[in-house]
Amino acid sequence: MHTRTERYNRRKLISSYFSVTLSITLVLFLLGLLGFLLINAKNFTDSYKENLIMSVFLKDTAKEADIQQLQKTLSSANYIKKVQFISKEQAAQSFIEELGEDFISTIGDNPLKNSFDLTLKADYVAPEKMEEIKESILQNASVKEVTYDRDSVEKIHSNLRQISIAILSVSAVFTLVAMLLINSSIRLSVYSKRFIIKTMQLVGATKAFIRKPFIITN
Repeated sequence: MHTRTERYNRRKLISSYFSVTLSITLVLFLLGLLGFLLINAKNFTDSYKENLIMSVFLKDTAKEADIQQLQKTLSSANYIKKVQFISKEQAAQSFIEELGEDFISTIGDNPLKNSFDLTLKADYVAPEKMEEIKESILQNASVKEVTYDRDSVEKIHSNLRQISIAILSVSAVFTLVAMLLINSSIRLSVYSKRFIIKTMQLVGATKAFIRKPFIITN
């Protein structure tokens, strides 16, 4: 009878160990998956951010030397990834291709401006930072106007923050669950070896000495 009880308890402990180990593995896998999703969400968002264009329109009075100097200044700025000069003729040609008709012959003049298309580094594509960049560029005497899609920037910034908060919150819950499961595993291990522990206590082993193998193993 005693042997049968021991076998039953042993099977119960093995089953408990298996359940706890499986649960910990699943939780850690989900934590890794959430981290992977967070990294990929940021990479996707960064890629999208760097496709947003900030347009710098120049005054008609801007001289060629001033335009070249402005291009050098912009290219050397730490927030710039790419600078592309668009002449008023190039801009007009693009409009004609999109509209399918020559608007210049209709109105008799090209009202478009020479401009720069700026691609910013992802870290600088945020509402406050882009406003600071805009105000800084507007201080140049050759610049007439600076525009960008502020609504898209604000939506991206808001959505990324919400996604990050959600993923971090779920990760915190899974981390807590993992800690509780590990604690349960240690308790099961201690219970299964209670007689060995009692013997070690009787021969004078310290609590730290007894506890160490369980912490390392689990």
